[in-house]
Amino acid sequence: MTILLETRQLFKQFGGLTVTDYCDFSVESGDIHALIGPNGAGKTTMIAQIAGSLKPDDGRIFFDGTDITRTPMYKRVAMGLARTFQITNIFKGYSVLDNLALSVQSRSGSSFRFWRPVKRERALYDEAAHIAQRVGLGDRLDVLAGALAHGQQRQLEVGLALAINARMLLLDEPMAGMGLDESGRVIELIRNLNEDVTILLVEHDMDAVFQLADRISVLVYGSIIATGTPDEIRADREVQVAYLGESNA
Repeated sequence: MTILLETRQLFKQFGGLTVTDYCDFSVESGDIHALIGPNGAGKTTMIAQIAGSLKPDDGRIFFDGTDITRTPMYKRVAMGLARTFQITNIFKGYSVLDNLALSVQSRSGSSFRFWRPVKRERALYDEAAHIAQRVGLGDRLDVLAGALAHGQQRQLEVGLALAINARMLLLDEPMAGMGLDESGRVIELIRNLNEDVTILLVEHDMDAVFQLADRISVLVYGSIIATGTPDEIRADREVQVAYLGESNA
């Protein structure tokens, strides 16, 4: 398999606190790779550095073989590296269709013409409707995003990332705050999306992680302590002690 994302000796401190401790980490193209660890392990900080919203103090980040360590976030998005957040980030006063159309427009630039209404650009809205269908919101096109259920808002946020032709999705706790039914729908959505998109998943729901992940990396105090298949991670004694809370007895 081809490595799509790689970090080499990635390091980040806040004051005297080390939150990313010289991490070597990679994600293979086509995989769902889960990054797990206890609260405070540094998972979101790691994702932020990969996405470009936070600069590392040392080390390098590569996307599809290109060094993006100093590449601005918007250029990473244009390269196909898209992120969702722990707190849903959508345009709540706009409809589902308009949310997605704005995201398509940001990638295509198709509506940056003077004196031409956006609504007349049918191709833009047709693509937005197709993405809505793909993320399970095809019957909610005219609903205001703020009126959607929590799980549907997360589906819309994934749609916004897809609309910029993402090659890799960084999903930061997509099932946070969801019940079993909503989580089940998002699990199925992620599985379907993975047919076309590589996914780096940060998630506390271990049932979801072990259902979805091809490979799992365990982050503890800013360091990767293990990487392997779900079965390998389940059987890893260091992971059991450091993350799953089991004793050495």
